[in-house]
Amino acid sequence: MKIGFFELEGWEESLIRERLRGEEMLLSQDKIDEITLPPRTDFDIISVFVDSRITPKVLEKFPNLKLIAARSTGYDHIDVAACRKRGVSVAYVPGYGDNTVAEFAFGLILNLSRKIYYAIDQIKESDSFDLRGLRGMDLKGKTIGILGTGRIGKEMIKIAKGFGMNILAYDPFPDQDLAMKMDFRYMPLEGVLVRSDFISIHCPYNKATHHLINGKNINIIKRGAYLINTARGGIVETDALVVALKSGVLAGAGIDVLEEEGETKDEMKFLSKGKPTAMELRTMLQNHILMNMPNVLITPHNAFNSQEALARILSTTLDSIKGFINGQPANLVPEG
Repeated sequence: MKIGFFELEGWEESLIRERLRGEEMLLSQDKIDEITLPPRTDFDIISVFVDSRITPKVLEKFPNLKLIAARSTGYDHIDVAACRKRGVSVAYVPGYGDNTVAEFAFGLILNLSRKIYYAIDQIKESDSFDLRGLRGMDLKGKTIGILGTGRIGKEMIKIAKGFGMNILAYDPFPDQDLAMKMDFRYMPLEGVLVRSDFISIHCPYNKATHHLINGKNINIIKRGAYLINTARGGIVETDALVVALKSGVLAGAGIDVLEEEGETKDEMKFLSKGKPTAMELRTMLQNHILMNMPNVLITPHNAFNSQEALARILSTTLDSIKGFINGQPANLVPEG
C-alpha cells in the first residue's frame, strides 16, 4: 500500500515506520487542502490532522484513494459524503483525550472564575500587585451545565463533582442510569441555559448541533454566566456570542475553538480561494472582535494537546490503517 501521512511533527515517524514496516510511505509536515497539495497523489491511504481540508476537489486529485485516516475525533474537515460517493472509507479516533480535554476545559473555568490569567498578565505587564479587579468566585456550590455527556462530558462530570458543583446536563440521548450513578440531572437545553453559572460544551459538531447556542436562545442564559467551548466552533453562533458578551448576558467565555478558525489563522489563503461569502467575512470579523475582548480567553485549539493524548491518537490511527490493510476495517466514521 502507498500511504501518505500529513501534518506530522516529527516525533511520530519512528513509530509509524515500525508499525507499518514494508509499506511505501511519504511522511510530511504539510497539510492538504485545495491550495496545498503534495507533490504526489497516488496514495491508497492518507492520514491527516485537523488543519487539512478534504473537499470534493481535493478528492479528485487522489484517484487511487481508498482510506482517509483522520488523526482526530472530529471529522468535519473531511467531506465524508463526497468520500462515500467515491468509495473512500474514512476512519477517525473515537476517543483519545477524554480526561485531556476535560482538564483543559476546567483550566479555562478556573482562569475565568479566579481571574488567574489577568492576575499573571498584570504582574508581567505592569509589575503591579494591586488586587483591585481581581476578585473571583468559588466553584463550590455553583451550577455547571454540561452539553453532551459522552466520553469527555463524563470526565467533566467527575471533575465538577470534585469541586462540589451542582451538575445539570443536556444530551439528546440522556443516559438516566449514568445520571443516577453520578448524581446529576438531565434537563432540556433551555433549562440548562437558564440555571447554569458555567456552561461547558462537549457535543460533536453536526447538522443537529450547528449553532446549538444561537441568537434565539443565548439571551435566556443566566445573566453573568460563563461559556466554555472546547468542542467545535460551529456549535456556537459567533455573532450571538459577541452580542451576549458585550451586553453582559455572559460575564465571559473560554474558547478553544472558533467558527471558520482555519480561515482566521490564515486569512490570505482564505481570500485567495475566491470571493468569500458575506457570512464568512462576518464570522472572521467577529472572531477578531472576540480575540480583543477583555472578558474572553481564546486558546488555539489546544485542549487535546498533551503528549499522552497525541500518542493515543497515533496508536489508534495506526490500528485503523493496519486493520484496513488486513481487510478488517476499524474505527470507521458511522453512517448517518
